Amino acid sequence: MTQLFAVHSVYGLATLAAAIDGGLILDQGERILVPFNSARVPETTRGIVDDPALESLRNRFDRVEDLGALLGAAHPSAWKPRESELPMLERLLARAWDIDTRELELFVQSPQVAPAKTLMALFPGARITIVGDGLMTYSPMRIDLPYPVAARIVRVVYADVVPGVRPLVGSPRAETAPVPPELFAPALAETAEPERIDNAASPTVLVLGQYLSALGLVTPAEELAMQLEMIDRAAGRAPGRIVFKPHPAAPPTVTHSLKDRASAHGIAFEEYRGPLPAELLAEHLDARAVVAGFSTALPTVSTLFGRDIASVGNREVLARLSPFENSNRIPATIVDALTRTDSPYADAARLQLLIDAVGYAMQPKIAAHLRPRAERFLRGLDANERDRYFAPHRLAELRLPGAPADGPLARMLRPAGGVGRAEEWRLTALGAKRRAGRAWRALRGR
Repeated sequence: MTQLFAVHSVYGLATLAAAIDGGLILDQGERILVPFNSARVPETTRGIVDDPALESLRNRFDRVEDLGALLGAAHPSAWKPRESELPMLERLLARAWDIDTRELELFVQSPQVAPAKTLMALFPGARITIVGDGLMTYSPMRIDLPYPVAARIVRVVYADVVPGVRPLVGSPRAETAPVPPELFAPALAETAEPERIDNAASPTVLVLGQYLSALGLVTPAEELAMQLEMIDRAAGRAPGRIVFKPHPAAPPTVTHSLKDRASAHGIAFEEYRGPLPAELLAEHLDARAVVAGFSTALPTVSTLFGRDIASVGNREVLARLSPFENSNRIPATIVDALTRTDSPYADAARLQLLIDAVGYAMQPKIAAHLRPRAERFLRGLDANERDRYFAPHRLAELRLPGAPADGPLARMLRPAGGVGRAEEWRLTALGAKRRAGRAWRALRGR
């Protein structure tokens, strides 16, 4: 048996390493790491195949076969061969990697897109395990995979950063294999390059910047206002220092405004632009709290390292995410539910109901099995809570509890029988015209 691990992120690699350490992935033969760089311009970033900080994680595998080197100039996400080419490519990869494709287990990240989607189709006899990639794992599939592929997805291996909550990717057929925090934390810690960080004696709060205006979710002015509120929230924790980790693409003018705000509170301010991910930076700083938007780092630092977390602006972001099935919706929902004051979702079972209901509303065909849970959840919500997570037009489209009442025009145009009302009336009129024509011809003896 050969196990192929096709991953692109440090988070995914750490998840696999922790799962191997904990015996969640049994040693059934040769383990081959197939890394690739999914950055828009791979040449400008360091991938997991050559990052020296990841050597110990790569050593969990018997050998490494760089998919990017094999594809050459082609970007991994653009590797979408024609179906007729797949049998030939299967034989070529089997020869290049010296594997027997009849005894193969395939582990992939981001199964909805290339190159993972291509590899799943290319090896039609392989059992498939999905490797989690943070909070995106808790979202349902974005596309309806062909049955020959979907039927082979048997398991989801993921870091259990939202304890007690089952991810929706791969459901309902795939089994789940949560990697416990006590295994994932040390594996993630191995990804940090040696770096000297001033760990001041004074209490520190870490603030994480996001670049939401680049996504069109907020205006630059609104984003600045949100980040100023983060500084205010951080100041409320009475720190001696605020450390701000900006988004790499954010303009430097933002940092100047935040420094002025911290100074107004009488708190020292520092900016960090080093390589440490937010989760490990919080641990290295011994931060008493982490404040952000809907950063997916928040549940991780809370679960793995016990840090307090707070967030800003999630209700506005949730209202503006478009379309409703936007892949950021579940991460934003989880972070909002975990950080709200007096959140009604402290219980994991209740949070699971929320995620299931939002997941169904996002992908009603792929997640059709979740409709009964969505209906049960929505029936018990008041209007304010319902509007926080569900768009009224989406509830109306799916005829879910809490949908606004239809007006006369909407009732007239509501689809019935698979076609719109207007089309139904047109077809009815056409049928009546044809029947009248046949009757008139019959009366005339034709």
